[in-house]
Amino acid sequence: MSRSMNEVMVLATKAARGAGAPPSQAAQFGAAAAAHLAAERDVEPLQQALEELPQGPILDIPLRIMAVAEAATEGRGQGSYGAVSAQLMQSYLATLPYRAVLKGGEIEIDLNATSDRVRPQRIALPEGVYAQWSDLAARLLVPESEASRLNGAGAGINDND
Repeated sequence: MSRSMNEVMVLATKAARGAGAPPSQAAQFGAAAAAHLAAERDVEPLQQALEELPQGPILDIPLRIMAVAEAATEGRGQGSYGAVSAQLMQSYLATLPYRAVLKGGEIEIDLNATSDRVRPQRIALPEGVYAQWSDLAARLLVPESEASRLNGAGAGINDND
């Protein structure tokens, strides 16, 4: 089914959070997942990355990109991206505001050049993936109980509480 890019990004972010990723890495995964699906890449690397939490590429990829960017001289740098999926790494690179590509097994960045990324309006998300990500995202919800309400969950007497 076709979904908006924002819907896919938010769902993937929540799925990563529900699977155990820290907030920042989950948000980066959400953006990368939307870019990945928009480029019509195989969904398997995304699924595998979620399964590997609380370790794996969702935590590793942003650190590798940051290391290359920090080591850049005169705005240009390169470095290894390790054993992660090249497709998944390309999806993360597609979310950056500067030019970044994979060449010969390495990340090459140019902090002086802006990215030429394109944001599609709609993304095809398989129903099975949508259901699985929704289940992971549901782990973030507080259970409905009197104890939860006493601790501040849910709406108060009015919407302005």
